[in-house]
Amino acid sequence: MPPSEAEFLLIDNSNSFTKFALSTRTELLATRKLATSEVDPKNLARVLRGWRFQSVLLCSVVPEKADALASYLGDHPLLRVSSKIELGVGIDYPKPQTIGADRLANAAYAAACYGAPVVVVDFGTAVSFDVISRDRQYVGGVIAPGLAAMTDYLHQRTALLPRISLLEPPSAIGKSTRKAMLAGAVHGYRGLVRQILVEIAKELRVRRKLCVVATGGYAELISAGLPEIQVVRPDLTLQGLRMIADLNFPGPQGPRSAARRG
Repeated sequence: MPPSEAEFLLIDNSNSFTKFALSTRTELLATRKLATSEVDPKNLARVLRGWRFQSVLLCSVVPEKADALASYLGDHPLLRVSSKIELGVGIDYPKPQTIGADRLANAAYAAACYGAPVVVVDFGTAVSFDVISRDRQYVGGVIAPGLAAMTDYLHQRTALLPRISLLEPPSAIGKSTRKAMLAGAVHGYRGLVRQILVEIAKELRVRRKLCVVATGGYAELISAGLPEIQVVRPDLTLQGLRMIADLNFPGPQGPRSAARRG
């Protein structure tokens, strides 16, 4: 039976889904998920039923829902992820307050686990690239349309092109409209990701192979054909939140880094 009590409740409030995790300082214990559009007191009571926790770390890119979550959990000590709290990495960026909280969590954990320089590619509603320099500074990134957004756009803006389910295409040359769209989407998207990584490596002046970590809904699919991506971590954001909670909430002997566990 999964654990129902822990020191931390971690929340990753993204555009499509909101993920919840019970966590100690060293490991994730249990996770649940709710569509972000359904975040309200009634659904929060349902999704958190039976869970007990001491403190809350909230990572959000949806301000309205972040406020709803903070209000619902107001009886607990709650900290929001931002550039103003301890992350374990520095920030070399003109307007740090504009960096998405999830991007900060991803980048901080990738640097802690895989060293620097490192790039995180998050295949979400948009695909984002977050870059940590050799001296462990968050220096910026790239944002491009998400894979599903691109294929949905074709379906919505044309009369004859269908909506497709994304999977590995059987060949580069499609023998039907669906297979042609699939080849264009997957192979074309890999080309987009590969070229962005080439340009990032040039700017970082990386002579050996650049460390690249992928996460998000289509990370497995796209990474399967991209040797440039060495690591796929579906739980990267939640692990980053676990690490940040450890750094910012004092324990019996003060916070301690547990980044490399889990």
